[in-house]
Amino acid sequence: MILLDHVTRVFNSRDGDQVVALKDVSVSIDANEFITLVGPSGCGKSTLLRIVAGLILPTMGTASIGGVPIREPRSETGIVFQAPTLLPWASVMDNVLFPLRMMHRIDSTSADKAAALIKLVGLSGFERKSPQELSGGMQQRVAICRALVHDPDILLMDEPFGALDALTREEMTLELLRIWSERPKTVLFVTHSISEAVVLADRVMVMSPRPGRIVEIIEVNVPRPRGFHVEGDAAFHDASRRIRELIFGERHVGPGRAAA
Repeated sequence: MILLDHVTRVFNSRDGDQVVALKDVSVSIDANEFITLVGPSGCGKSTLLRIVAGLILPTMGTASIGGVPIREPRSETGIVFQAPTLLPWASVMDNVLFPLRMMHRIDSTSADKAAALIKLVGLSGFERKSPQELSGGMQQRVAICRALVHDPDILLMDEPFGALDALTREEMTLELLRIWSERPKTVLFVTHSISEAVVLADRVMVMSPRPGRIVEIIEVNVPRPRGFHVEGDAAFHDASRRIRELIFGERHVGPGRAAA
């Protein structure tokens, strides 16, 4: 589904220096696979996501979807950012329908599709509310609906729960797992939370400090369906511990330290 082949991305800073955000990144992601991406701040996670989204191009190497090079944003891709970025003057329903309007794909079935998604995320009855009338978690549910309304094959999520409180974040993580199980997509999910990464993923991609490289891809051998109860599972513990070792070093983790 997604192939990154020796992707490097270099930015020019204002003072004329060059900043290498990504260097020689190669990975293949299968259809309907859930991949999480973790690593230190500034390691290029969001840059990698933007390349897959077609928002920026690699400086070197190639990025492709289904064998077709990514040159621009594609209708087959949905994106959810850390902030919901909803239209403040529009209702929940109109926010969800906005991508279809922009793509000129509104038809007689569009409102029903949007209503079904709104119901899927537990917001039935809020269709005519404005974003200001919703909590942060509810706004992010609307953002997920908006990203899914055109039924994309790929869902890119850049720390979508990072601004939420801990309880709402766990609730949204479980909600995303439920949505993905009911409507499978290829998902690339950026997070700073190791536990969130392991609970969600089929595989976790761990990145190095800048310039960002993939230092290891960890298979998560925890049975689905999942919830945060799997934190007691040995496979969850092993995957979490390995991620901590890769990011912080063995000395930080220490013998017998629980990974979470």
